[in-house]
Amino acid sequence: QVQLVESGGGSVQAGGSLRLSCAASGYSYSSACMGWFRQAPGKEREGVAAMSSGGILNYADSVKGRFTISKDNANNILYLQMNSLKSEDTAMYYCAAVLANAYCSVGLNLRSYKYWGQGTQVTVSP
Repeated sequence: QVQLVESGGGSVQAGGSLRLSCAASGYSYSSACMGWFRQAPGKEREGVAAMSSGGILNYADSVKGRFTISKDNANNILYLQMNSLKSEDTAMYYCAAVLANAYCSVGLNLRSYKYWGQGTQVTVSP
């Protein structure tokens, strides 16, 4: 059974940094597309950063140059390093995955992801 558990959220002031983690179990990262998504109150869920099974990275324009997605294959952990945080980054952040038998590359297409974590809240104060 695939499980994704996020952690690392919290409250920070604008300009600060946070690192989110997503611990996965039930599958191997090497055969999965992984992504980070977020949803602010009253808004639709949107893609933030994604990694294909081959390591290709995609970022939303709003976070390019500030956020970095990475993974620790040995420990099955996905990370999102968030720097220079802005108040508009405030949202619930979700880790997501879709498995593949071979190569997987779905980018920030939210509907392509099958497994979701419970989310971790990030609040950025001005």
